[in-house]
Amino acid sequence: MAADTLKSTTGAGGGATAVRRLLLDNGALTALIVLLIAMSALSGDFLTTDNLLNVGVQAAVTAILAFGVTFVIVSAGIDLSVGSVAALSATVLAWSATSHGVPVVLAVVLAVATGIAAGLVNGFLIAYGKLPPFIATLAMLSVARGLSLVISEGSPIAFPDSVSHLGDTLGGWLPVPVLVMVVMGLIAAFVLGRTYIGRSMYAIGGNEEAARLSGLRVKKQKLAIYALSGVFAAAAGIVLASRLSSAQPQAADGYELDAIAAVVIGGASLAGGTGKASGTLIGALILAVLRNGLNLLSVSAFWQQVVIGVVIALAVLLDTVRRKAGAAPVAAGTGGGGKGRQAVTYGLAAVVTVAVVGATSFLHNGSSSTSNPKVGLALSTLNNPFFVQIQSGAKAEAKKLGVDLTVTDAQNDASQQANQLQNFTSSGYDAIIVNPVDSDAAGPAVRAADKAKIPVVAVDRGVNKPTTNTQVASDNVAGGELAAKTVAEKLGGTGKIVILQGQAGTSAARERAEGFAKGLKAFPGIQVLAQQPADFDRTKGLDVMSNLLQAHPDVQGVIAANDEMALGAIKALGSKAGKSVQVVGFDGTPDGLTAVKNGTLYASVAQQPSELGRIAVDNALKAFQGKKVAETVKVPVKVVTEENVAGFTG
Repeated sequence: MAADTLKSTTGAGGGATAVRRLLLDNGALTALIVLLIAMSALSGDFLTTDNLLNVGVQAAVTAILAFGVTFVIVSAGIDLSVGSVAALSATVLAWSATSHGVPVVLAVVLAVATGIAAGLVNGFLIAYGKLPPFIATLAMLSVARGLSLVISEGSPIAFPDSVSHLGDTLGGWLPVPVLVMVVMGLIAAFVLGRTYIGRSMYAIGGNEEAARLSGLRVKKQKLAIYALSGVFAAAAGIVLASRLSSAQPQAADGYELDAIAAVVIGGASLAGGTGKASGTLIGALILAVLRNGLNLLSVSAFWQQVVIGVVIALAVLLDTVRRKAGAAPVAAGTGGGGKGRQAVTYGLAAVVTVAVVGATSFLHNGSSSTSNPKVGLALSTLNNPFFVQIQSGAKAEAKKLGVDLTVTDAQNDASQQANQLQNFTSSGYDAIIVNPVDSDAAGPAVRAADKAKIPVVAVDRGVNKPTTNTQVASDNVAGGELAAKTVAEKLGGTGKIVILQGQAGTSAARERAEGFAKGLKAFPGIQVLAQQPADFDRTKGLDVMSNLLQAHPDVQGVIAANDEMALGAIKALGSKAGKSVQVVGFDGTPDGLTAVKNGTLYASVAQQPSELGRIAVDNALKAFQGKKVAETVKVPVKVVTEENVAGFTG
């Protein structure tokens, strides 16, 4: 009777139930298909071979990190350290091979061993130290990032050429990072579905106490699980550094969140016990397609964060709905008929996607493109008023000249900027303007633009090695010398000062620090009490200056590598600012100029950022039109004090 009732119920709504269950069990795959169709409909630049390969390259690092995080999440853990471990492993490789002459093969082994060591420390703290995974891996996040900065001394290290080929293509079209991603995905799938440790992960994640009572050595298994996560993090770091041709001490900052998001979007549960490598790959592809498509649609980077956050929330919500509906995913390696059904589902999804996307592409055939030149402006960040002013000047000039200007924000992430430059190139932009996060890291993406015959203009910072049509910039070194001279002369050639440095690893921070040092050589009576980084950030400038005042209450002057840090220092100094302590900033931002007018900031070395943006667009258009442009266009810096601030416009 029960069987008859079940059959009749299934038959009554079988079609609707089957579709509903299919969507619930394959929510990530359904989302990816919908995204592909939507992006193809919204942007004619999305559905091209070059751009789809870009999506694969841009997903590679996140996917490789996420495969390692999958092991941890399946076992009901979390690993917040993978981004920092990736940066540390790459730094160890570059440092040992380039600076110390270690054979490249051995250097790669050292890099992987670094990842394993970091993972083992995480595992030991969690399994034997009884620390919550969140706390243990959060500590490792800080330790690994700090060691990366210590080893590299805050500067990028050139990557060995033999390893840098991992960032190249095979046959001139197939990206090596995509191949590495596929290989690492297959390894992850094999570990999860075909090995003892893989089955242990599901057992521990499902019920750790039951797993222990069943005879599993849970503590040792956790050591192995976190060590595996470290291996995948090291591999991701090597691939990322290969793409950028340099090991960046600040690389992969925040990537741990993308990796966790990819795993969750792919159907794994943070409660443990479920998750698949294929789902994680789909999750990473969803994030890459979102970012790529939103870049092509000129959506602000700030809104991109909002969209991705909403997607993550929806993924978790879908997981909740799926569990309530009884459609929990099957653990890898279990269920005989499940794999066959999964293969059929993926095959059907591929056919539907190709058919619908192919049909959608006809929407863009024959559509007339705009007659206005298309120029892409890749800024290092829009969280800093200086670069906001560059954007404003560029937009005003673009409007005047009839140029369609697309602006992207890399948020000080060299890898993200490389992705954005690739998107400009694959979309066939007429010219590209780049304000590099790092001069070395921007090189490979600019070389690709050179190869595609797209003129490139560098603004504010140069690009090393590749040929740019022109560089529009102020001289950061000369500006640094001016800042040092200004504060030294104000103090009468003698006094005690502190220096607030910019973000470690950025060319602007290095060049301005070099200028400070050169300028102070002419004033032996000036004593530098301390030099500390505050990352070009006002809040950090406040905190660092507050700390320095505790150790050096007798300070008489402050040089800050930008106005934001100077304004933070002024806040910390309180009534001392502009009276007993003279502060000099850099950039000439609106807030900085206001502080100069008020007398709290003695001076700012102004770069006229709006002029930088204006000249960059003008030169980009000339280069596109085949007109001759100067190799270097220098925009003079100017020391702005209370005496001349009224006539300065920026």
